[in-house]
Amino acid sequence: MSNTKTELTLGPVLFNWAPEVWRDFYFRIADEAAVDSVVIGEVVCSKRTPFFAEHIPAVVERLQAGGKQVVLGSPILATTVRERDAVRELVASAGDFLIEANDMGCVAQLGGKPHWVGPFVNVYNEATLAWMAKRGATSVSLAGELTESAISALATAAAPLGVDLEVQVFGRLPLAISVRCYHARAHGLHKDNCRYVCNEDPDGLTVDTLDGEDFLSVNGLQTLSHTYVGLTHEIATLQAMGIRRLRLSPHTADMVAVAALFRSLADGNLGAAEAREKLLAIAAPAKLSNGFFHDREGVIDTAAG
Repeated sequence: MSNTKTELTLGPVLFNWAPEVWRDFYFRIADEAAVDSVVIGEVVCSKRTPFFAEHIPAVVERLQAGGKQVVLGSPILATTVRERDAVRELVASAGDFLIEANDMGCVAQLGGKPHWVGPFVNVYNEATLAWMAKRGATSVSLAGELTESAISALATAAAPLGVDLEVQVFGRLPLAISVRCYHARAHGLHKDNCRYVCNEDPDGLTVDTLDGEDFLSVNGLQTLSHTYVGLTHEIATLQAMGIRRLRLSPHTADMVAVAALFRSLADGNLGAAEAREKLLAIAAPAKLSNGFFHDREGVIDTAAG
């Protein structure tokens, strides 16, 4: 096992929460959560940004006062001139803040400056990882569908490159992004007149199959897993590989409790089985899964026994 302390990263809020809820969530994270870094910013839909933009300075100040490293997340998909200009402005105005690049356009804009790469950029092999490192990436958050063997191979390659790898261990996994708004379509609306209906589903809207089985979740333009990944039994394996960062994706569940659980687990103060039972209770009624890690269907939870 690596002697380097495992760090916890809280990813950006993916959902359309009310501005005051969004602000107060981060205030509580700043004051109470055992996380080392926090990625903030609207990464899914640029139409949401104006609603909470006024709260960003106070949130950043509170997070820094709470000892958290603040990282600025770029959009997953910038298609319009306005959105591309927003990415340029983010890069130009970031100052001393690191940016987590969530698409290749942002990587290009960064021009070799030190940055993080988010899980929405597909880094699936050693050559891509080396290219990202050459372009200035200091940390890469891996896609959630990678298997244990794939993560291990990338971890071996990352060490001599001086790049930290991160794996998401809690929350719905991001699977796809589209220019179409699934939420608007589900309500018979157009994207340009969506009425921000995604705010009705603060953890995403469930999509079921023709047989009525829960299948996926949608969040505006984004497709997510329906289950929450919960890698409680895999932490020791990830640490042994040299994975230095674990990512938690925010939900309406008690994220302070989630962070405390994974902090104890990573520090060896909580057993995997006990951690899983506690996580099930915190995340309820959501179900947990770990199938991708074990080269199984993503929805599978091998820890269920």
